[in-house]
Amino acid sequence: MRLLLDTHVFLWWVETPRTLTPEAQAAIAAPDNVVFVSVVSAWEMAIKAGLGRLKPPDDVEAAVDRGGFMKLGIAFAHAARAGTLPRHHGDPFDRMLIAQAHCESLTLVTRDAALGIYGVAILLA
Repeated sequence: MRLLLDTHVFLWWVETPRTLTPEAQAAIAAPDNVVFVSVVSAWEMAIKAGLGRLKPPDDVEAAVDRGGFMKLGIAFAHAARAGTLPRHHGDPFDRMLIAQAHCESLTLVTRDAALGIYGVAILLA
């Protein structure tokens, strides 16, 4: 399985993995699964940290590496797909993660079940 971690899922995995469902924990830890963290999540964490709403890991990229996760950049196809999504959800970071999941055939690991309205595969965290 190919997974894309929502920002909150990545943070929980790093800080308090027991916050995640047993199914999400098992899927993220499974050696046969490929797990991605998007640069979108690093961007979201930096913005929220700047607003005083979040304390991300000191070095997000190093935390991604320590977790054994793959880094997912933003491609032009991702941006184009994000622009065509219906306005079911207004969060621009979530919309980009949805677009990336669509374009890259990834299962989005998230606590936000409402994101399933976009037709992406969801693993509830």
